[in-house]
Amino acid sequence: MINTKRYIQMLLLQSLCWGAVFVSSHGFAADADGPTADLPDATITNRPSTSSSGPKSQNVTINLINRLVERGVLSAEDARELIQQAENDAAEAHTQALRAEADQATNDTVRVPYIPEIVKVQIRDELKDDVLQQARLEHWVAPDALPAWVSRFVVKGDIRVRYEDLFYPKGNDDTGVFPNFNAINTGAPFDTTGVSFSPQRNVDQDRNRERLRARLGAEINMENGFTAGLRLATGTDDSPVSQNQSLGAANNGQGGNFSMYAVWLDRAFLKYELGGSPTDNLAISVGRFDNPFFSTSIIWADALAFDGLALQGRREILDGLTPFFAAGAFPVFNTDLNFSSNRPQKFHSEDKWLYAGQVGSEWKINEDFSFKGAGAFYFFDHVEGKLSSPFVPLTAQDQGNTDDTRPAFAQYGNTYMALRNITPTAANNFGAINQWQYFGLATPFRDVAVTGRVDYKHFEPFVVSLTGEFVKNIAFDKNRVEAIAVNNRGSGSPGGALGNFVGGDGAWIVGIKLGDIALQKRWDWSLGVDYRYVESDSVVDGFCDNDFGGGGTNVKGYTISAALALEPNVFLALRWMSSDQVAGPTLKADTIQLDVSGRF
Repeated sequence: MINTKRYIQMLLLQSLCWGAVFVSSHGFAADADGPTADLPDATITNRPSTSSSGPKSQNVTINLINRLVERGVLSAEDARELIQQAENDAAEAHTQALRAEADQATNDTVRVPYIPEIVKVQIRDELKDDVLQQARLEHWVAPDALPAWVSRFVVKGDIRVRYEDLFYPKGNDDTGVFPNFNAINTGAPFDTTGVSFSPQRNVDQDRNRERLRARLGAEINMENGFTAGLRLATGTDDSPVSQNQSLGAANNGQGGNFSMYAVWLDRAFLKYELGGSPTDNLAISVGRFDNPFFSTSIIWADALAFDGLALQGRREILDGLTPFFAAGAFPVFNTDLNFSSNRPQKFHSEDKWLYAGQVGSEWKINEDFSFKGAGAFYFFDHVEGKLSSPFVPLTAQDQGNTDDTRPAFAQYGNTYMALRNITPTAANNFGAINQWQYFGLATPFRDVAVTGRVDYKHFEPFVVSLTGEFVKNIAFDKNRVEAIAVNNRGSGSPGGALGNFVGGDGAWIVGIKLGDIALQKRWDWSLGVDYRYVESDSVVDGFCDNDFGGGGTNVKGYTISAALALEPNVFLALRWMSSDQVAGPTLKADTIQLDVSGRF
């Protein structure tokens, strides 16, 4: 059943609210003696009445109570009690209001001036920025509040600014004996019967340049052992061995006069790992990824990426002894779909591949000494040049069927052969004109490499590290190369005959580094020195170190380096490289590089 008294109290509250609205809208007001001081007393009767002629009140609530008494819903006693309670509550509220007014009068008055809406918006935005900045610094946002994909991304990158001086001592041979084969092979073929020199490398004029390298990448955790990687990098061109952009250098339509520079796709891969620990892991990578092999820069440049597929694994079999392996198949060059482009009958493919494998082990000998060593075999399939079928090129645009065996990119040092078997006819004045020629590598490459490193960590983080590598191209045949080589020859006879071939097939390097190798905190430092001896056809010159001796092979000499951390992620580095030609005409070069780098 409904509690009548409780029901009436609810109605009373509603009536008070509506009464207040009514009074306010009709101009009625209570005076200082109380909210009901100017209202006439209500007449409460003990029996119902159907007459509406009795005295009326201007207070809606009292009239309502009277009507409820008249209809027998409410007794006269209950009505008096309700009215008394309401009057008591109103009086108490009035007293509290008077006290509040008195308290406000005794305090200093705070006046809020008018603030234009545009100023309010500006204040709001500034406060929002300040709060967000403080939230980022103090990590207010809990990880659970971020989108799930954010936690799967690890973004990292680096910026390096370099000042470089290139010095060419007096005495270098500047008679035109250093053809720039890369310039020939990536442009129009060279007419070997012409009276002009072929494109030549600089051997006698000092140069300096400022260079920028910027890289930005992300590694994405795709869960259950799968990851993906992506990195963008600068570069003067699409060289596989350098991400340096020479500032102010106009090349391939970019650079110079403060114009913007190109950004290249430097890494893009998918990887699956099983195990995931430094001592127990199996990984397969596909796409474009970091060098998977333990090696030095005499065979693979530090910046080089590998295209293709790689399998890597390691497993600790004894305490401190962890064998490892790496293997893969990597496309070096893929024939153009329309080769030859200017004839309806196409030539067969001249695809080039690298197949490689390496086995080795890491051995923690004791608390002070550790060793890492490996042996590798690098099989380059079809990277050497091939002599074409006999033909007669009538223009520079005519193509031979082995033109695609020439390197798509090269540095300096390898021995080259002429690719086109041009038939002497009346059309070329029996070989006196129109000898449009491209050049390919004169030898196959099957490289065997042994690499090792010994670390002494007794004074860790101060470390002494000794590194060495030896490489031999077991496919090199000096007699075969002698018959077809167009460079890397000694002095010819006075009658114009070519000199003897002076190239070789071996390379080695040994170096020592000491200090805080990782450079993890302010004022960490390291010093290093190494010596290398790289013969002409020991390795493919297009993939090895791009700084020493101008990049490539047929070089020997030393490098001295130093590095200093200004902050945990900001470094200074200085290198001095002094190189000389291993064999052939004289070519010496000295290089100074000063770097400031930051990583994030």
